[in-house]
Amino acid sequence: MLAGLAFKRKWQNKRKAEGKPYDKPNIVTGANVQVCWEKFARYFEVELKEVKLREGFYVMDPVKAVEMVDENTICVAAILGSTLTGEFEDVKLLNQLLTEKNKETGWDTPIHVDAASGGFIAPFLYPELEWDFRLPLVKSINVSGHKYGLVYAGVGWVVWRNKEDLPEELIFHINYLGSDQPTFTLNFSKGSSQIIAQYYQLIRLGFEGYKNIMENCMENAKALKEGIVKTGRFEILSKDVGVPLVAFALKDSSKHSVFEIAESLRRFGWIIPAYTMPRDAEHIAVLRVVIREDFSRSLVERLVSDIEKVMTDMDNLPSRLVAHITSEVDNSNMAGQGDGVVIKKSGREEEILRHWRRVVDGKKASKVC
Repeated sequence: MLAGLAFKRKWQNKRKAEGKPYDKPNIVTGANVQVCWEKFARYFEVELKEVKLREGFYVMDPVKAVEMVDENTICVAAILGSTLTGEFEDVKLLNQLLTEKNKETGWDTPIHVDAASGGFIAPFLYPELEWDFRLPLVKSINVSGHKYGLVYAGVGWVVWRNKEDLPEELIFHINYLGSDQPTFTLNFSKGSSQIIAQYYQLIRLGFEGYKNIMENCMENAKALKEGIVKTGRFEILSKDVGVPLVAFALKDSSKHSVFEIAESLRRFGWIIPAYTMPRDAEHIAVLRVVIREDFSRSLVERLVSDIEKVMTDMDNLPSRLVAHITSEVDNSNMAGQGDGVVIKKSGREEEILRHWRRVVDGKKASKVC
């Protein structure tokens, strides 16, 4: 939000100086962005122009993003590590296409990189990948320390390319703590525990330590992917290059859904999110497992084993669709007061129906936090 606010104010100042309207700013993102960008657009009255997703392509298309840019675009926000699949968006291609458009139009539309997860992944696993300030149009980057920075929740920061990229009028100066202190924030006072923990981790682990941890996370993600593929029941949607996570969907969802799988896995102690993709791809429902440093190889093997158990159990149960149809037929017969054929269910069938009604109904969600 702070990065977006800086882009908005800088764009407004330029438009005012040129004597042009400055009341209709917009920002271009992919439809896969984290909800914080939707909050920014709504809270700060910026039109959110989202590049639509499509089946098989769940990140922002740089070509389509640049096509949506106009004179009122304050920036294009690219994601280094999509929440949905962990995939890195092509920031280098975006920089190239946007540079060409800026030359043609005389605009200077910049890029912000949301590297909340990928900012602690790419430097260690993909050092040759150009996504950061090596690209001229990248003006700011945000990173979350509480993800792969390996510290407590609640710490993150934004870095600007140059001092000029953060308008001075947004910075407040206070001296009541004994010296001049610049401040640019939206949150109330917070404790320093996360900052201390992050400082400790950076010193303790260093570059090589973080590199070893990220490599281990990626190896475990690959092992989990291979185990899930071997079941023969799932399609992998996440990519090999990106955040160490595995996003996967059922090959055949005509009998059971990923929501049922997620609920059943809770019996074994696993809380795995199941969700649908955003607009234009919402018919795709997936499960997602994020691999952190404490997710060991033995846990990978245990999860694969538990998934196999759940799938075996589901194979022995009627599908939700069959249960739903049976229930409708039964209700119809009751409404007819015996005019039709009454279908009597056994105690086991009643138990199954109660289970699916309780577990599955109303479980779908369209947002990912």
